[in-house]
Amino acid sequence: MEKVAIKNIISAIENFAPPAYQDSWDNSGLLVGDANCIIESALVTIDVTEAVVDEAIVKGCGLIIAHHPVIFSGLKRLTGKSENERVVIKAIKNNIAIYAAHTNIDVVRQGVSWRMAQKLGLDKIQTLIPQKALLKKLVTFVPFDDAVKVRKALFDAGAGHIGNYDMCSFNSTGEGSFRGNDSTNPYKGKKGKLHFENEVRIETVFPAFIQNRIVDTLLTTHPYEEVAYDIYSLENEHQGVGLGIIGSLPEAEDCLAFLKRVKDVFSCQVIRHTPIVSDKIEKIAMVGGAGSSFLKSAIAQKADMFITADFKYHQFFDAENKIVIADIGHYESEQFTKELFYEIVTNKFSKFALRLSEVVTNPINYLF
Repeated sequence: MEKVAIKNIISAIENFAPPAYQDSWDNSGLLVGDANCIIESALVTIDVTEAVVDEAIVKGCGLIIAHHPVIFSGLKRLTGKSENERVVIKAIKNNIAIYAAHTNIDVVRQGVSWRMAQKLGLDKIQTLIPQKALLKKLVTFVPFDDAVKVRKALFDAGAGHIGNYDMCSFNSTGEGSFRGNDSTNPYKGKKGKLHFENEVRIETVFPAFIQNRIVDTLLTTHPYEEVAYDIYSLENEHQGVGLGIIGSLPEAEDCLAFLKRVKDVFSCQVIRHTPIVSDKIEKIAMVGGAGSSFLKSAIAQKADMFITADFKYHQFFDAENKIVIADIGHYESEQFTKELFYEIVTNKFSKFALRLSEVVTNPINYLF
């Protein structure tokens, strides 16, 4: 079996779900342990409980990969009085690292809600609530003969992605002018002489969190001593980042029959739902985890059903016979996140021993 550094496993996960996309209140990332440790196996879970840590010990796992962080806010003391404290103490004693990817893997394309939609066979899947102000635009001016090289380097660094397209840019030609003083060594022209150069204006977008990488790449590959460039913050919605999904069934289904199918697919003990307002449904909105606050978005996009979790009693009235709310349970909606982690890591490290936890961490039980 393959031995892998914890930091390399983290890198694979965060290339898929960048930590910059987590909510401000969240605490994703490496919570316990040394990222430089080399490990032989890891355990994937939704929650980190004492039973999960015990399972990791028995199975010889040096890392636990979880969806929910075991530490949401700072621990003031480690006395073992709470389960979270005992989890951290036991993990440290047994040299087990704990890593969590929470809201960042919720919001990315192909993330938690997307996996829910795939399980139900939805088509035409789009982000329900795309996030804004996550994109920036780079504009730079490159000598005509160097434009291909610089443009490719920017694409390789992560620029130029719009939806399902990559290598996106706008290019226009023009004439640039400059004059270097006596301390310069111009790539084109001569010092002290006004020079005109045929240049390509390259415009391309990039995620704001990789700005340093984009600028470093530009400065490294651009041939000029002094590189002219502009960076603009954009208010565009980022279609690849946001909460929930909305999609369509291949064919309209009977509403009650579909609810029963949801119950089977997600292994729900029970589904709490509002009255069935239409015999046939087709357009479905979904948010993994607690999604009650996003009901208005589902209604605004004319979804027939909104599948999520953690609705309170009075919030069910907000459906107002415009939509069917289906509360399937928090754990139930996010259970397939383990599959996501497994695919991300094993696609990168095919011979690494990654194990799915056999502990059911759902704290909610039902009496029938």
